[in-house]
Amino acid sequence: MSGCECTFAQPHSVFQVTIGIGVSNNWSASTMQTTRKVAALKSAKNGSALELLLESIVDGKDLLNFRKGAKLFSQGAEADAIYFIRTGKVKVAVASSHGKNAVLALLGPRDFFGEGCLVGGASARTSTATTLEPSAIFRIEKQAMLRAFQTQPPFAETFLTAVLARSVNLEEDLCDQIFNHSEKRLARVLLKLSRFGPHDKLADITVPRMNQVTLAEIVGTTRSRISFFMTKFRKLGLIQYYNGNTDIIIMAEALTNSILRD
Repeated sequence: MSGCECTFAQPHSVFQVTIGIGVSNNWSASTMQTTRKVAALKSAKNGSALELLLESIVDGKDLLNFRKGAKLFSQGAEADAIYFIRTGKVKVAVASSHGKNAVLALLGPRDFFGEGCLVGGASARTSTATTLEPSAIFRIEKQAMLRAFQTQPPFAETFLTAVLARSVNLEEDLCDQIFNHSEKRLARVLLKLSRFGPHDKLADITVPRMNQVTLAEIVGTTRSRISFFMTKFRKLGLIQYYNGNTDIIIMAEALTNSILRD
């Protein structure tokens, strides 16, 4: 048994998460997949609860519509609001001073982001958020969110639970990057895409086809490797192109079983 400890701490971030990971020689994909299913169900439940509680916030809340590729905020900008996705998808990415980019999260309906604004005093964005498709997103001002915490204890409790579920996702993402090769990481990204929305079970889901460059950024590999694996998945019957190749049907159960057999 070996172990590693990773600390995620960013300036002006609301949370500092320290994850201790015990790694055994027989680490299995099934263990990770079980964790993912539990986390997905908890996240879906928390997201639904947050959605209901958001209705009680009247002042300082706006529902905004964004086109594909729109920037909601940029790294280094003032952090003055938190966002909740009603429909659509958002990519959260960070850029180094040397021009390297890394995707931190791929988010869908009922997810939140931009919580770094809740730190006391002025704070700056540590990442950039960009829509991956036309999206409807709630923007809630920092002070409105803090008032909701003070006046509605159930809202604060539900939000905290959602943040803890997010930390579970962070841990599995870290494990994914450490232990899995790029093919399995791509499969996991596709499974995440298939679970966005009201459905929280394995099913064949049709989603808009995503740019392979974006997929490469999320997975952490090259566009050519993404193209190779997507062709392989199609030949294996794990995905299908549909509607003139503009959409992808993800065979979620078959894709999950393929991961478990690896």
